[in-house]
Amino acid sequence: MRRSQHRRRRFSSDTDADFDDEEEDEGEDEDYDEDGSVVRRGKMKCISCKEEYGARDAGTCRECYEEAGETEEELKREIEDLKAKVNFLRLLSTGSGGPISISRSNTLAFSDVVLIASGSTDSADTQTSFPSVPAHRAVLTSRSPVFRAMLENEMEESISGTIKVSDASYDALRAFVSYLYTAEACLDEHMACDLLVLAEKYQVTHLKTHCEKFLMSRLNWENSLPYYAFAHQHSAKCLLDASLSFIMDNMDKLSKREEYMELVEKDPRVVVEIYEAYLSKQVNTAASKDPNTKL
Repeated sequence: MRRSQHRRRRFSSDTDADFDDEEEDEGEDEDYDEDGSVVRRGKMKCISCKEEYGARDAGTCRECYEEAGETEEELKREIEDLKAKVNFLRLLSTGSGGPISISRSNTLAFSDVVLIASGSTDSADTQTSFPSVPAHRAVLTSRSPVFRAMLENEMEESISGTIKVSDASYDALRAFVSYLYTAEACLDEHMACDLLVLAEKYQVTHLKTHCEKFLMSRLNWENSLPYYAFAHQHSAKCLLDASLSFIMDNMDKLSKREEYMELVEKDPRVVVEIYEAYLSKQVNTAASKDPNTKL
């Protein structure tokens, strides 16, 4: 009997809970042992939210435990994002001297290549029409296999030290180059689309993923159709799937959209794919409801 009573009296150590001996009588819970005798239990506190509990429930409450689990998962995701960012920012070593270190603040003084948004003007002399964006070959070749092919071989860009970037505004190009140095960008929906296009063109996967996540966070029924067409054009699979989900949930309103009519004229193949996906979903839903269907 004493062993049972002792077991019921045990509670978390001082590191797990707060217990005030002076207020023991005032903050006690009553419970009953096997023989019906009263067993007094001191008040305890959740170590997370500090809410008071009886000794039997002391430690961490269920809500705090679940919240801690969610926080742990969120931290794991942040750690993975940071690891990806570190890997992206690491420069390829071209010699035996170890990693290369380049300061962005020294770009103007020591840059050995310039990029020009040649697609934003009709002028033949694009270099004088728009300011160039300075950069380092080491950074460009480390971030992009396309730049690496340009600058490590006997191509025009490697010889002249000038890379003309077509179909890009100066602001987008400047943000693009800045991202190659910092893995950070100030995005709105328009800039995210512009950078995703550049990221796909120059195979900067880290930036493309970053832009996709941003656009998905802004996704709704109103922009799902143009985003689907955009994602389809630039092979942005995550954005494509998320947009398609919104579209299929609102198929009854699809044909009434102005964007739908424009898409039918511009790229009917995309419209066909939407309806194929919708019909496939309907068939799978019907099959799951029919108990006689053999999968």
